[in-house]
Amino acid sequence: MPKLVKSDNSRQPFDEAKLRYSMVRALEKRPVPSDEFEQAIGRLIHKLRTMGEREVPSRLVGELVMQELHELDEVAYVRYASVYRRFQDITEFEEEIKRLQKISETAASREQMSLLPDLPGKKSRK
Repeated sequence: MPKLVKSDNSRQPFDEAKLRYSMVRALEKRPVPSDEFEQAIGRLIHKLRTMGEREVPSRLVGELVMQELHELDEVAYVRYASVYRRFQDITEFEEEIKRLQKISETAASREQMSLLPDLPGKKSRK
């Protein structure tokens, strides 16, 4: 596993227990099955190993964690992001929630569009 380069330029070994703890805290009392959680941990570790780097910025690990949490549970994602990005007030929470809503609406509209049947006489969009 690569070493982590902290924001103060210090280096420390990757600590899977610390990664798990931070994700468990964000997921506390959320309806996420343990097998999905374990798969997310596995994907994170796999990504870090396959980078082939001896050192990676700790910020990169935080971003990878947020990606996984976003896929697992949006509430857990906001919890983690609020600490990781050091939200200072309620406005920052609101902005992040609005951003998530916009992403969800965009994804939902894409799913809706793909369910529409092709109309007779119209060319397929495929």
